[in-house]
Amino acid sequence: MKILVTGGAGFIGSNFCYFMRKANPDWDIVCLDLLTYAGNLLTLKGLEGDPHFSFVKGDIADKDFIFKLFENEKFDCVINFAAETHVDRSVDFPEDFVRSNIFGTFVLLEACRHFGGIRFHQVSTDEVYGDLPLDRPDLLFTESNPIKPSSPYSASKASADMLVLSYYRTYGLPVTISRCSNNYGPYQFPEKLIPLMIKMATEDKPLPVYGNGQNVRDWLYVDDHCSAIDLIIKKGKIGNVYNVGGNNEKTNLYIVKTILKALGKGEDLISFVKDRPGHDLRYAIDASKIRQLGWVPEFPFEKGIEKTIRWNIDNKEWLRAVETGEYLNYLQDHYGKR
Repeated sequence: MKILVTGGAGFIGSNFCYFMRKANPDWDIVCLDLLTYAGNLLTLKGLEGDPHFSFVKGDIADKDFIFKLFENEKFDCVINFAAETHVDRSVDFPEDFVRSNIFGTFVLLEACRHFGGIRFHQVSTDEVYGDLPLDRPDLLFTESNPIKPSSPYSASKASADMLVLSYYRTYGLPVTISRCSNNYGPYQFPEKLIPLMIKMATEDKPLPVYGNGQNVRDWLYVDDHCSAIDLIIKKGKIGNVYNVGGNNEKTNLYIVKTILKALGKGEDLISFVKDRPGHDLRYAIDASKIRQLGWVPEFPFEKGIEKTIRWNIDNKEWLRAVETGEYLNYLQDHYGKR
């Protein structure tokens, strides 16, 4: 089996490459990434020299490039992680999200269709469902929930999902979609909540928390997400959507306090800042459908967050390498003025 992993130098994509080399040692992996701010070849250093792994730099929205790559490599399966993912950035630069997340997905689907109906898996997000009220813990996102995106990011992912499903219905392309809750773990870019808070806390700097910190997310350790996708590729029903959640609903404030406690820091470092526009209140996943395939998450939150904190402390070199001038300017623009 030869698979194409797009966005494979990013957070979840790189973890997926490592996971798949262990789970399917005879599979060949071609990793494609444009190496924008969130993609980093240092992340894939552990796969250098692996005869079953190769890296290609390129843009999923470049149709000529993608078609030539497909013609040369003859893939059996495509797993599309490539996307602009940060909600705040989508508020400032929505055009980038439309190009990568919608048009890029279209180009990949066209290539899969053109080269004989290649198996395609779209990595999506629970954010396409919108949000849930804080006072209704009984409500969960199911695969039959209506799509109600709140940001340019989630709208672009929802659009891509609809495009993927249309290629199944119109052309018979063998597709599946996974919609996952918030991931955390190694190699996460330090603009995201958990690595950002770990970084700030270790430097004894104020930890910026949006609003009152009561927004709720369902957290999933990244390796559990990888195992879910591996299972969907092998056993998922074509044309279906699968929710993937960790059943770990936590407020943002709880996450921040947990990190501070683990690092022996005081809660006086917490700094509440003006909330972002359209901030979703609560995400919560019903993952019973994928559990029927036999998927069970391995990492409870307590174990996962401990591993994540330790990784961020032990990998300062990687963190320094991704902290470019663009990242530092972005951090100041978004949190320094609030």
